[in-house]
Amino acid sequence: MPMIRRASMLLATAGLAAGAADEAVSFTRDVWPVLKANCVSCHRPARHKGGLDLSSMAGLTKGGEDGPVMRQGAPTDSPLVTAISGEEPDMPPEGEPLTAAEVEIIARWVAQGAADDTPAEGLGTRRPAEPPVYHALPSVPAIAFSPNGMLLAVAAHHEIIVRRSGDGTLIGRWLGDSPRLETLAFSRDGRFLAASGGAPSEFGEVQVWDVAAGTMVRSIRAGTDTLYGVSWSDDGSRLAVGGADKLVRAFDAATGSPVMQCDNHLDWVFGTAFVHDGSRLVSVSRDKGVKLIEVASGHLIDDAARPREPVFALARHPHEDLVAFTGSEGRIRLHRMVPRGGRLKEGDDREESAVREFDAMGTPLQAVAFDADGARLACGGLSGEVRIFVTDTGERRATIASNGSPVYTLAFHPVENWLAIAGGDGQIRCHDAADGKLIKSFPAVSVGEAVTAAW
Repeated sequence: MPMIRRASMLLATAGLAAGAADEAVSFTRDVWPVLKANCVSCHRPARHKGGLDLSSMAGLTKGGEDGPVMRQGAPTDSPLVTAISGEEPDMPPEGEPLTAAEVEIIARWVAQGAADDTPAEGLGTRRPAEPPVYHALPSVPAIAFSPNGMLLAVAAHHEIIVRRSGDGTLIGRWLGDSPRLETLAFSRDGRFLAASGGAPSEFGEVQVWDVAAGTMVRSIRAGTDTLYGVSWSDDGSRLAVGGADKLVRAFDAATGSPVMQCDNHLDWVFGTAFVHDGSRLVSVSRDKGVKLIEVASGHLIDDAARPREPVFALARHPHEDLVAFTGSEGRIRLHRMVPRGGRLKEGDDREESAVREFDAMGTPLQAVAFDADGARLACGGLSGEVRIFVTDTGERRATIASNGSPVYTLAFHPVENWLAIAGGDGQIRCHDAADGKLIKSFPAVSVGEAVTAAW
């Protein structure tokens, strides 16, 4: 069916016409959220398929390689509308088509003249004026203990929630621009907390917070998509991060200036870790890559390992140049942070960098963590089960049964002998790291009321 005919049928069904006295449609309130959710990932300044940028009214007005995409007052003559209309729309080319209601919103806006009501500050996502009020417990993508064990940081919506680790008392709510933060990492001296995240199709961000003051000292923007796996160099001078744009970046922590960028991954990069002298770093990706990168130049040195599956999580040993990584296959692998060295001999696929593998769990794993001295490591994932292993032998020390919710993040307390677990149910559960028994549990956020912190 020709595109114009499809659009005409849709508009007729919805009772739309260029001169119809419909309720006014707002570009900022009504149209932009639809474009952002469905179109901007492909049509934005960093990608602009077909030469088309749909991330702003200016881009919409300019059009793409084939000319204008919108004729004000004439939705049936507007490719913006015709491409998304009908039973088999041309756009988006992958995934679910726009709903009839979403198409109607855009068509009505064009029919009404496509007025631009973009606010002076632009369309970008920004921090809320007040801490959010939660109506249900959100999933928890990241937690981290301060090096002295006194604080527990929790990633939430547009904020980092800081609690006293001993009893879970709320002491800080740190608001930022990123609606979702994916990873948290304290500097080794505990002075600063770094968080990576962003707003999909808009920006990636690394936040640096002064822990004592509870204030953000730096927001580092990079790229137009979410950043993952933030890590500190041991001396606190640099930060590394991966991203949905397939890049690995390093920044000067004091200034936020970029110092390195590596583009050797083919898919999202979920984790980074510096070797202890800061000269190299390891990155892991959904492309089944574990890369060893020279920080000074950004050049790829070699694969640190060649796993058989997409890699979702990475943890560095606190004292040795070892990394544990895991992913869709459900098995932790421990490797030295050196070139993999290939096979040892004919018929042997063990890489020279490999130290050991741990018992597979048979479920994709989303989290791995070492304890404070590196003697144990823990893993968890979609099944909700958590296992704790002895690093040097691979012996399983404890198994924590699933509560029916996936696990996204883990952290050993640096002083006490317990492990904090969080994920899809919005609870922080603390278990004895020796026998796996539950010690305490508390919600990551307060539900149904505005809560202020003591910070």
